Amino acid sequence: MTVTIGRRELLAALGGAAVAWPLAARAQQPQRTRLVGILMPFPESDAAQQTRFRAFRQELTKLGWSEGSDVQFDVRWTTDNMGLVRTAATDLVQLKPDVIVTVGDRIIPVLTQLTRSIPIVAVASDFLGSGFVESLARPGGNVTGFSLIEFSVIGKVVETLKQMAPGISRVGIIYNPDNPVGAIYLNSFRADAVQLAVQPIDLPVHGPAEIERAIARLAEQPNGGFITPPDLTIAALATEITTLAARYRVPAIYSGSPFYVRRGGLASYGPDIVEVYRRQASYVDRVLRGEKPSDLPIQQPTNYQLVINLKTAKALGLEIPATLLARADEVIE
Repeated sequence: MTVTIGRRELLAALGGAAVAWPLAARAQQPQRTRLVGILMPFPESDAAQQTRFRAFRQELTKLGWSEGSDVQFDVRWTTDNMGLVRTAATDLVQLKPDVIVTVGDRIIPVLTQLTRSIPIVAVASDFLGSGFVESLARPGGNVTGFSLIEFSVIGKVVETLKQMAPGISRVGIIYNPDNPVGAIYLNSFRADAVQLAVQPIDLPVHGPAEIERAIARLAEQPNGGFITPPDLTIAALATEITTLAARYRVPAIYSGSPFYVRRGGLASYGPDIVEVYRRQASYVDRVLRGEKPSDLPIQQPTNYQLVINLKTAKALGLEIPATLLARADEVIE
C-alpha cells in the first residue's frame, strides 16, 4: 500500500528532524575536561606534602573525577620562594583553569591580585582576619577553603609542652614574621603564656641561621622550650629545626603535621592535615559541579592529633606522664 504525504506534512517532519538531530548530537558530545590548577609552595621532593596531595587526588577520584579523562591537573611546585610563587600563579591564572587549589596565607593574596573570578580553594590559617573572605559562613568572593588551626589551640600546645617538661619557665615561639598571620599567632601565644605562668619569648626567623641562633638563645639558660605555629618556612625547615632542638637539648612541640616528630621532634599537636586535604577535594568537586566559592563556608579543623616521640623524650631526660601518653594518637618508640 502506498502512503502519500502532503507538502505541509513533509515540511513538518523535516523540521522536527532538524530539531531532533542537533539535540541528539549534543547529547552524544563528551563532557569537557576540567582544568584544576594547583600551586604547592613546597619542594616537589617533600614526602609529607606528596602524601597529602596524593590523598587529595584519591578523594577527587572517589567523588567521580577521572584524571586525564574529565579532569586534568596542572601542578606547580615552587618551594616557599615568593618569586617562584608569583611566576607560577601568573602562569596558572593565564590558563584560566576551572579552579585553583593552594596552601598558605602568603599565597592567597598573590592569587587574588591576579584574579577575582577564578574560584580558589585554599588551606590557610586566617581567612577572615587576613581579609580573604567577608565572613566564615559566606565568603562572598572567589576564595573559600579550610583553616589549619583555631588560634585557641596555641594555648593547648603550650600547656602540653609544660606537661611533658614541667620545669619549663620560658617558652619561645619560632615563626616567620613575613607570614601575614604571624602577629596573630604571637599575640595569642603571649596571652596564653601569661595564663600558663611561663615567660613568652618572641623568636622571628627567616632561615636556618636565624633558627640556630633562636634555639641557641633558648639553651643559654635552663628551663627553656619552644613551639612553632603552622608556617610554610618553618615546615620546609623541619629537619633542621628538629636536629637543632636535639643538639641544644631544648624540648619543643610543633603545631601541625606529625612529620616533625617522625624527623626526631619531641611532639606535635595539630589537625589531621591529610584529612584537611581530602576535605579540600570535596570543595573542588562542588565547585566543578557548579557551586560558587562565595557560598561555601570556611571550614575549621575537626580532628586534632597528638603525636609523641618517646625516644626523643628519653634523650632529653623527660618522663612523659601516662595520662598524656593515653591521650596520644600516636607514640613513636
